[in-house]
Amino acid sequence: MKKILFLPLLQMPSGHHQVADALIRSLEKRLYGISCEKVDFLSYVNKWMEKIVTGTYMKWIYYAPQTYERVYKHCACTEAPVQHYHMKWYELLFLERMEQLLYEEKPDLIVCTHAFPSFLISRLKAQKKFSTPVINVYTDFFINKIWGRREIDYHFVPTDSLKNELIQKNNIHKDRIFVTGIPVDEHFHHTNRKRTASPSYKILISGGSNGLGHILPLLQQIKKKTNFHYFVLCGNNKYLLNTLMSWQMDHIQPLPYVSSREEMSDWYEQVDAIITKPGGVTISEALWKKVLIFIHSALPGQEEMNLRYLESQKLAYRLHPHEPYEKQLLGVLNNEEEKKNWFNQIDTYYKNMETAAWKKILEFME
Repeated sequence: MKKILFLPLLQMPSGHHQVADALIRSLEKRLYGISCEKVDFLSYVNKWMEKIVTGTYMKWIYYAPQTYERVYKHCACTEAPVQHYHMKWYELLFLERMEQLLYEEKPDLIVCTHAFPSFLISRLKAQKKFSTPVINVYTDFFINKIWGRREIDYHFVPTDSLKNELIQKNNIHKDRIFVTGIPVDEHFHHTNRKRTASPSYKILISGGSNGLGHILPLLQQIKKKTNFHYFVLCGNNKYLLNTLMSWQMDHIQPLPYVSSREEMSDWYEQVDAIITKPGGVTISEALWKKVLIFIHSALPGQEEMNLRYLESQKLAYRLHPHEPYEKQLLGVLNNEEEKKNWFNQIDTYYKNMETAAWKKILEFME
């Protein structure tokens, strides 16, 4: 039996896992005699290490976001080659363990949805340690400097601009790069949602699966009775859920963690807009469902880079904290010309896609 090995990183809910899971579900519907396996590399190396790294990461971005941003930009966004000094420790610690994992698993195809496994595998391939085909599946609207490049066989990028970047800056042949968008579950690929012509508008508010983000200040401003109805995805943030429940506001409905893809797809169908953070997967789901996107905050690092792209392409609207939020929402929702332009941008975004990621993987395996 042939095997596809998927490599995200860390155990916490993240876009890296969501993309891997979405691809696995699509492939398992269609592939027979092929096994799809997902391995968190850090947990493979040491489960306690993974827990420590996850806990440290969550606390770092919550309590000291500015220092995290500086470190992330220095390590992942500099123009220096990816093999610069601050990656040497990672290579020394983990390269042999990655080689051991690949020897044990013996995959026929490897799919990296996180930069760190991609980096290690690219180093092994550069050393001629193995020749298994490897795919990078990028889960943000930019490519940080940690990802493996030339040694990786195929690159699944979200946008045509990133395809051009890999061609021009990294000298990767265009036939090895495919514009697939950020893969999401197939439940989100179609929409029957009818556009609301006038208030009262229904707004979905999301802070991600972990409930991070500056949601409470936003909700405090819209706490008074309005013509909007808000549905708040609280994720695993029980404090936020309990706080909103204690308000007992008819127009603000808190929702616990939504694990069902069918239920999440239904929520997109019901609302007129989403207020969210610029995580790659959530944004991609909303784009597929053609729900107007407003950004309330961005975590340092990846999400800030995503926001730059989304604003530059006019795919999302940033909410400014010093202006009334509902005034900003109405400025778009009540403007038919603005909405028409936004839907045109969505159409352009999807016209640039060359194929679905799972379809291309299916071709490789066949």
